[in-house]
Amino acid sequence: MKIEFLLNGEAVTVDGNSPTRTLLDYLREECGLTGTKEGCNEGDCGACSIMITDDDGTKALNACILFLPQLHGKSVRTVEGLAAPDGTLHPVQSEMIENHGSQCGFCTPGFIMSMAAAHQNSETNHDDVLAGNLCRCTGYVPIIRAARAAEKFAKPKHLQINKLPVTKTIQSERVFVPKTSDELADWYIKNPDATLIGGATDVGLWINKDLCDLSSIAFIGQIDELRGIEISDSGMAIGASVTLSQLHKAVAKKYASLGELVRRYGSTQVRNAATIGGNIANGSPIGDGPPALIALGAQLYLRRGDDFRNMALEDYFIDYGKQDRKIGEFIIGIAIPEQPNNLKCYKITKRFDQDISTLCGCFNITRHSGKITSARIAFGGMAETPKRATSVEIALIGKPWTQDTITAAVTKFSTDYQPISDVRASAAYRAQTAQNLLQRYFDETFGHATNVLEVTP
Repeated sequence: MKIEFLLNGEAVTVDGNSPTRTLLDYLREECGLTGTKEGCNEGDCGACSIMITDDDGTKALNACILFLPQLHGKSVRTVEGLAAPDGTLHPVQSEMIENHGSQCGFCTPGFIMSMAAAHQNSETNHDDVLAGNLCRCTGYVPIIRAARAAEKFAKPKHLQINKLPVTKTIQSERVFVPKTSDELADWYIKNPDATLIGGATDVGLWINKDLCDLSSIAFIGQIDELRGIEISDSGMAIGASVTLSQLHKAVAKKYASLGELVRRYGSTQVRNAATIGGNIANGSPIGDGPPALIALGAQLYLRRGDDFRNMALEDYFIDYGKQDRKIGEFIIGIAIPEQPNNLKCYKITKRFDQDISTLCGCFNITRHSGKITSARIAFGGMAETPKRATSVEIALIGKPWTQDTITAAVTKFSTDYQPISDVRASAAYRAQTAQNLLQRYFDETFGHATNVLEVTP
């Protein structure tokens, strides 16, 4: 299995490696590029951040959960290759020195690479960009100052090289990197026990933390048909391999609350890798994507060989760890029907950024002439699967949009959900919070202040 990519501007060919060897291990053990650090080894701390450039542009990713086959045809930059060939430092490197943005230095290469990717993309929301990079000694003020100071400098020309012209499908006894969904469909029928990997933000932890040995793998991130977003009068069609970063750009204007929910999904590095198809396919009861999409009435599209089918997304989730997916079948995309924007998504966590939801409630309620004409409410973290609050919906539809209606409807949450207690929250907390979120949705429609992050005198 030969993998070809650019490493700091030079073409390299990697052969004979395990398909689940991470870029982090390869850089440190084979290349002597030890600037990329191992901190958490699960994509949380950002010490391993590197820069990838391909047809989708430049992005920061976590090398600790990025497998070598995912790099085929791409350009990889590490902190050692960021300066110009004549030794001129990248603007973010120079400004980190000028602004005293480093003490122990362990986290600094990861910060530098995240900042360099943001500089390349003219991104100036540095608090968001650096939410996935942890510093335990310097403090963030001088780092943010450095990022702001670097904004005025031009993008270095030597970083414009973006990929190798490789088109060949990679296939070996254990690994398959298809270029088309037809190739994947044919291979998956013959290898139904294989693991399909999109961004590896979940599977990466299986390898690094659980030491799983995957016998057969397909990396599906290079299938163009699964990476598109189409917007039309009938709605939005989203490919399974669309990353959370790409999804955010597509939905933020139309569905602002969903855009904010996606923005809080992990870090920039995680969103640059994680796919919406993977978020759905793993069937997690606390995944943030499904509740919002269910509230929007999304349809799920699947393929098995030459057979295609679709279903309401809520019907895909059967029980904990069990989904309505046939052997050899895979998700190809989702569709959101065109509709007015009545969606509000509320992600409840202990830490605001980069945290797993205690519960996530999504409300899509339509009103006309003072009465509720339709309601779709879905929660994650309240049941063994993402699940609609059908009893609450029935209690709302046809009723006037008044406090009395809300007061009566919230009592129906106990019919729809029997939440559990765990390390994130008690069952009683979840039950009460679900009720409170419907009240919050109601209050917001009248312009009442509900956001605790907004402080006014």
